[in-house]
Amino acid sequence: MSIDWAALGSVFGVSLVATVALVGLFTLGIVGLSRQERAAAEGGSAALAVTGAYACFAACTAAVGYGIYLIVA
Repeated sequence: MSIDWAALGSVFGVSLVATVALVGLFTLGIVGLSRQERAAAEGGSAALAVTGAYACFAACTAAVGYGIYLIVA
């Protein structure tokens, strides 16, 4: 039995980058929603922050859905 170390390293690298990207997108979504809450407490509006937060959450959902599709197909 032989281990293809290059392929293993490639899978590790892609997994690491994808994980960091998804966590970063989700974090941006949480930050956008917190800005909306802070603006609402101050009597303002943060429509752009909420729109960006929902876009980040949609991108996270799409990435997870694509991952599930790759596993099933």
